[in-house]
Amino acid sequence: MDRETALAMPGERRKHTTSRFATTRPPRLELAPAPRWHRLIEWALRLLAASAVLAIALILIFIAKEAAPLLYSGAIRHEVTLAKMWFSQLWPGYDEAASIWQPVSEIPKFGLWPLIVGTVKVTIVSMAVAVPLGVGSALYVSQYARPRTREIVKPLIELLAGIPSVVLGFFALIVMASWFQNVLGLESRLNAIVSGVALSFAVIPVIFTLSEEAFRAVPRSYVEASTALGAARWQTVLRVLLPAASPGIAAGVALGLGRAIGETMIVLMASGNAAIVSGNFADSVRTISATIAAELSEVVFGEAHYTVLFFLGTLLFLATFFINTVGDWTIRRMKAKLGGAS
Repeated sequence: MDRETALAMPGERRKHTTSRFATTRPPRLELAPAPRWHRLIEWALRLLAASAVLAIALILIFIAKEAAPLLYSGAIRHEVTLAKMWFSQLWPGYDEAASIWQPVSEIPKFGLWPLIVGTVKVTIVSMAVAVPLGVGSALYVSQYARPRTREIVKPLIELLAGIPSVVLGFFALIVMASWFQNVLGLESRLNAIVSGVALSFAVIPVIFTLSEEAFRAVPRSYVEASTALGAARWQTVLRVLLPAASPGIAAGVALGLGRAIGETMIVLMASGNAAIVSGNFADSVRTISATIAAELSEVVFGEAHYTVLFFLGTLLFLATFFINTVGDWTIRRMKAKLGGAS
């Protein structure tokens, strides 16, 4: 075919060319089957994850089962009921109704409010100390400290998590209690302030670790863009770093709050163990976890006191679960908001 004939039939040439490429299919990629030991490890990991969830569920079922007689047992309800536990009662020898925790007495009294108030007071003090120190130290280590200083400060703060709680409680009982009483002139040597400050030493590493990771996860371009716009260092920290790292900080605060509510040995040794309803943080207190630890070994199996202690354990479990759930929901909302804003 000469050149003129080829130029006269461009459509026919395109047709043959298109059909030739249309019949050509890319080769199918087939992955080789995974080795058997890979599949075994995958199933083992699934089993471990399911067993962790199952263990938590079984713990809750066991505690709730031991506390259930409080709802239907006539012998137990003769001594204590939910109404007597939650509402103030007029007891013999008292001029007015009150919520009292005296399970070992001629007339057992199982008022919950002294324990709840004590737990809340200690938790407030511990979080008021731990949150500023944990977040502030994380901000310093991640943004201001020199590399050599960071290598020294960060392990020292995280080392607090490895100190046994009984050692912190002993330190609070012997050293901190006397120091706070002499400096602040407190009437009670062991009180919510002493136990809360001692408890904060166990909470600070949790908040510090998660907050420091959250600050480091903020893209460096955010800081550079803020600096390029003329913002001062403190403006960058307040308006860029803190909002961007807020989900991680919230996660650390939620985990620290759960640790503070459930801690036992520190508050058992440093709170004074006085079950009273008082708004004064300088008074001795008694928490739910310390009550369970101190009294469970002395009760008779199946009696009212035994059942009530397991009811307290159920309340503590549900309160911790609720705090973690609300914290997770809040973190998701914050991440979604930041993602939408970006």
